Amino acid sequence: MTGEDDKALLHRIAAALERLAPPADKPVDWATGNAFLWDRRGPRAIAPFDPVDIDLLTGIDQQKARLLDNTSRHASGHAAHDVLLWGSRGMGKSALAKSVIRAVQRQGEDMALVEASSDQLENLPALFEMLAAVDRRFILFIDDIGFAEGSAEPRLLRSMLEGGTSQRPANVRLYVTSNRRHILSRQMNEQDDPINPRDAVDDQLALSDRFGLRLGFHAASQDDYLAIIARYAAAYDLMFERENALLWAKQRGSRSGRVAWQYIVELAGRAGRSLA
Repeated sequence: MTGEDDKALLHRIAAALERLAPPADKPVDWATGNAFLWDRRGPRAIAPFDPVDIDLLTGIDQQKARLLDNTSRHASGHAAHDVLLWGSRGMGKSALAKSVIRAVQRQGEDMALVEASSDQLENLPALFEMLAAVDRRFILFIDDIGFAEGSAEPRLLRSMLEGGTSQRPANVRLYVTSNRRHILSRQMNEQDDPINPRDAVDDQLALSDRFGLRLGFHAASQDDYLAIIARYAAAYDLMFERENALLWAKQRGSRSGRVAWQYIVELAGRAGRSLA
């Protein structure tokens, strides 16, 4: 094989590799778009951003009103809190955090959601640097946060919330969900520290204190559960029987907004309907 043949072969190999390689991600334009995701791959837009309509969220009226007010303040450039949404699983913490942002966007405010996973906290300072340079308001949403034993992440998050070198910029507020009010690690044991057994606990309690607004979500009563189903059923023109709805919850050992929505999905499926 001649040198020219070698070059031609290499060119063909290079061209084949280029065809196999995935296209490079387009740079994210933080100034446009309603929602973004920040993970190990870096930032990318979420489209479409279509969370549940805020008016459909039932049984959490006080939490809804307070979070909507706080979000509207931030969108308008007024003083606003970082928020911890804590409490029972399936009671609308994540849904509400996203729905209030969409509601504010529909009011004409220039605001966007940035969702980050709780295992990416060490990379958030780089994200903050990007967002600080954008003339726009953002909510950084971290869902279902929890920490491993001995993790440095609670102190890192505290630094972001109040006064540290990695503090979040003025145009960003954090909305964080947790199943626990004080964001303790799942195996927290006061006896883990033989010198001062309260230190490990107090360190993580101090993290909760950094959130200016803390909203609790409690398990649904039977009436709340049925009211949630009734609201969804009316919105999607579905009929339901009270006893059947209660049996659905009993079989799952839980009454919550999530279980209510799963029942609505079941009703739509039985009726040969789509919820899209």
